[in-house]
Amino acid sequence: MQINPTLHSRSAEAHPNLLNFRSRLSSYFFSLSPLLRVAQTLETAMGSDRWRPNLPAKGRAPLRLAAAAAVAAGIAAAAAAAAADPELSASDPGENLRIAVDGVVRSSRAIYTIAFITVDYKYSLRSLPPDSREYRVKLSEVHFRSAMKLLKLCEANRGFYVKAGQFVSSLRQVPKEYSSTLSSLQDQATPYHFKGIKGVIERNLGKELSDVFLVFDEKPIAAASIAQVHRGLLKDNQEVAIKVQYPGLEQQMKIDISTMTILSKFERILSEFERAMSLELDFLQEAKNSERAARLFSKNKIVKIPHVFRDLTTRQVLTMQFCHGHKVDDLDFLRDEGINPKKVAEALMKLFAEMIFVHGFLHGDPHPGNILVSPKGRGGFSLVLLDHGIYRELDEMFRLKYCELWKALILLDSQKILRLGEEFGVGKYAKYFPVIFTGRTIESKSVLGDHMSSEEKTRLKHDLRALRMDDISSFMESLPEDFLSILRTDGLLRSIVGKLGAPRHVRLLAYAKYAIYGLDKQSSSESGPVKHVVSTIRTNMSYLRLRILVEFLAFVSQANDLRNMHVKRLKRLVHEFMNFFYKNFLHQATIVGGIR
Repeated sequence: MQINPTLHSRSAEAHPNLLNFRSRLSSYFFSLSPLLRVAQTLETAMGSDRWRPNLPAKGRAPLRLAAAAAVAAGIAAAAAAAAADPELSASDPGENLRIAVDGVVRSSRAIYTIAFITVDYKYSLRSLPPDSREYRVKLSEVHFRSAMKLLKLCEANRGFYVKAGQFVSSLRQVPKEYSSTLSSLQDQATPYHFKGIKGVIERNLGKELSDVFLVFDEKPIAAASIAQVHRGLLKDNQEVAIKVQYPGLEQQMKIDISTMTILSKFERILSEFERAMSLELDFLQEAKNSERAARLFSKNKIVKIPHVFRDLTTRQVLTMQFCHGHKVDDLDFLRDEGINPKKVAEALMKLFAEMIFVHGFLHGDPHPGNILVSPKGRGGFSLVLLDHGIYRELDEMFRLKYCELWKALILLDSQKILRLGEEFGVGKYAKYFPVIFTGRTIESKSVLGDHMSSEEKTRLKHDLRALRMDDISSFMESLPEDFLSILRTDGLLRSIVGKLGAPRHVRLLAYAKYAIYGLDKQSSSESGPVKHVVSTIRTNMSYLRLRILVEFLAFVSQANDLRNMHVKRLKRLVHEFMNFFYKNFLHQATIVGGIR
């Protein structure tokens, strides 16, 4: 590998430990087999032939070259990360070398996987007309094959790759083969050894564990990709949860993000992901987010946010009140406690609708593990909101436009939807907003929340077939970053509400209600007492109109459910009668026939 001597000299002057680190890292890798042998090993290690297409020989040659380049790129990324964080290198060069070597392996694996996927698309779809049925079938096969490759990559690399995979799977705009495959990723990790965790806590708090905690459970109650959580008891007998960040994570993130930047076509989405991860690694910021959210929902008796112990919280250690509860989608637990899952879904949607439309301060990672249901008496409950590392502060103008958009979506005001699309910067793609958010086309005549008609489905399929990958890329790139955050959160919420068995109108009604409240918030702040009263009456009338519309949808939905329930019950009664008839009358007839 050639290194620019001028650049090398300048970097060494800026960071005295970098020259020694680079030489150790380079000697480690150049003591291995030649790079092309590494490439061949990577190709074999990427998994079963089951997910590998039959590529011609000239299609495989670029893969080995890509893997060879991956090793070199990984070394460069590791060196760059060391240059950015020389203190870590100086304090623990052995650990720093381990992290860097791991980064090279992870980067090499990622670059090889993406090269393989690129070649697969190129050779599998060549010579096929894009509008043909054969092309669509083959495209779906390549999507699935590629999604499986990415799944294996995320599972092998763990850490930020798991986070990235979950981020992609929550976006409704990606092909279903990707979203369904990557949704199986679990943000779990093998717990870090306690000696390392203890060292992080004592360095950050400046005290021995025994000086702070009466009891500290060495076995973590949860371990994820960036931190693990331990249970403890303070000297004053308060039960706490201690979230501890793994050592060397910031350096690992720099290496992984550098690799993803090389590979990703969607720069905006990657930028949003990097921003989110940087915030999630700062536990002081998480503490601020938690305290702000607690203030905003202090009057909400259903929402509970754990108290943060500020004097025991740093960038890498977060100490908070321990709250009991079960995951929000644990149906067995809800049933045992007599808690109505639909009521839980309603409370959850109202909580996040208020965050989006009224406060413009949005929790960015509402997966089931971050939302607990805590029983309060028979049938009562509170929602415990955890993990406040990722929040999005929505731009005020965006918040107001988004309120207007949802009002237009409920009323299916196509002209306003298209106008707001222009203001959001998505242009012609605004016509897909109703499909993305409400499941209707922009020309739909169907009842809100009802399924699309056959004619609508046919028209939509025709439009989607005409879309190219460049169109999807342009659409995603044109969306404001606030929009991307909301889409991801909305996707996670839909999944939870679906598991809870709540009807679709629960989400629509919550969004309609708080979109109107969000618009009223703006007008109230700009008017005097009299105008405020008039504005409130107008807002309530507007909401009443939307509520009647959505409640009519709920009535139609319930009527259909009731009809289906009666049909099922009638079928069951007929089935039971027939069983009774065969078991008794025919049995008696057989006995009588035998006697005769």
